[in-house]
Amino acid sequence: MAASVATLVGIPAATIVAREFGRKDPSIVVIDEVAGQLIALIGLTATPGHALLALLLFRAFDITKPGPVRRLEALPEGTGIMLDDVAAGAFALVVGHVLIDLAKRIH
Repeated sequence: MAASVATLVGIPAATIVAREFGRKDPSIVVIDEVAGQLIALIGLTATPGHALLALLLFRAFDITKPGPVRRLEALPEGTGIMLDDVAAGAFALVVGHVLIDLAKRIH
């Protein structure tokens, strides 16, 4: 729910800030990272280890921008600013759950 709200509020807000600053993705906009990180945390047990895993995976996908993430970044204005981080969060969500499940199976 919170990730959805951050995304829905973030798209028009990021558009306004990008226009005001005359930049495609101004570093002052951080609501995209908030939305992406919230997505990466979905369904995880609230432990420091799971939170750290979600953070590291989200940042890795946000920085490396694998195929679909990079394509979403090319969308116009706030949509591109937000949706590349939403996608990075979704990648982190899936990989995080897979890694946690694998760790449970090993132990």
